[in-house]
Amino acid sequence: MSRLLLITALGCLGSIRAFAEPEHRELYHDPEVYSAWPAIVRAANGDLVLSFIRTEQHMSPDGAVTVMRSPDNGKTWTEPVDVVDTPIDDREGGLTVAPGGELLLHVRSVFWEPDTYDALGPEAYPRPMLERWMEEVVQPGYLAAADWNGSHVYSSTDHGVTWEHVGWGPDSIHGGITLQDGSLMIGAYRELRDSIKVHHAANSRAEWRHIHTQEAPSAPHLRFGEPHIAQMPSGRIVIMMRATARPYDDQRHDLFLWQIYSDDNGRTWSPPIPTPMLGFPPHLLVLSDGRLLCTYGRRTAPFGQRAMISEDGITWNHAAEITLRDDAPNHDLGYPVSVETAPGEILTFYYQKPDWNPENKHDHTTAIYQTRWTLPE
Repeated sequence: MSRLLLITALGCLGSIRAFAEPEHRELYHDPEVYSAWPAIVRAANGDLVLSFIRTEQHMSPDGAVTVMRSPDNGKTWTEPVDVVDTPIDDREGGLTVAPGGELLLHVRSVFWEPDTYDALGPEAYPRPMLERWMEEVVQPGYLAAADWNGSHVYSSTDHGVTWEHVGWGPDSIHGGITLQDGSLMIGAYRELRDSIKVHHAANSRAEWRHIHTQEAPSAPHLRFGEPHIAQMPSGRIVIMMRATARPYDDQRHDLFLWQIYSDDNGRTWSPPIPTPMLGFPPHLLVLSDGRLLCTYGRRTAPFGQRAMISEDGITWNHAAEITLRDDAPNHDLGYPVSVETAPGEILTFYYQKPDWNPENKHDHTTAIYQTRWTLPE
């Protein structure tokens, strides 16, 4: 793949090239581990705090939430540390920066049952692996943690070094935000199968209050999930959502991101609006110049990571999609999240396979990557 930053025109034959050279870097790879679903925030002391999940396979019962920290805008990183590792499966560690610099970690802990694995066919995982998992989830320690099943919130007051459990809370794949009035807002999707729910809290210890449910407009053929949220300088709150096909097929060519927005601090919301961004799930970042950046993974060939920019958070220039990478070996990739390290300089984190043998359909190991790139003028 060319290491040029490509600005591709969707549906057009040509493309525009901005002569900025992205720098790709593998941050974490263990050939025995499935590592995925990153989240990123900047702590109050300036450190970048990156979370992701380490597990044996995508559906194995042994996941842990892992954190790495960088004091120098991604040049160097601490060794990965598992900060949440209960007896059951911990995954989806979204991050929120709360007022005062407190960091919140949103973790979904899953209690797997033998019947779930027994129902999976050999095309999913080798039978000996499934049988080993079925044995694991009936062990006394695993069964004793069944009540832990659900979504939890952990807190760090030392910039992501140590974490403590503070209670139950909404799930979040990437985390929530602190609004301009100092309160918190987050989008969740595990509570309803086909819809997202928006939650609000006055502060990090207050009760999360459900304020809005957004159903998919074309159910039963489409469902919404994995939302992310941002508030622009104007006060506009934007929520971007993944559209998932039913029956599941993540390589369809009509799975564009959808969005809703609110101009009254979440009291009312627009109807869901489809965008020209083909891929999922979304991550939103308000840039230093006030524009809104959305990054997302493309699971149709050429596979890789994409981005798009909006001036107002509603309209997106489909002719200026930014291709960060298009060299992923298959569709098991994405969940890119971004942070601005200097005006116009972006770090994007995501997962994809380092390589892949298509004859080995059970090869599910992945790596966490970082790409440093510059916004096109």
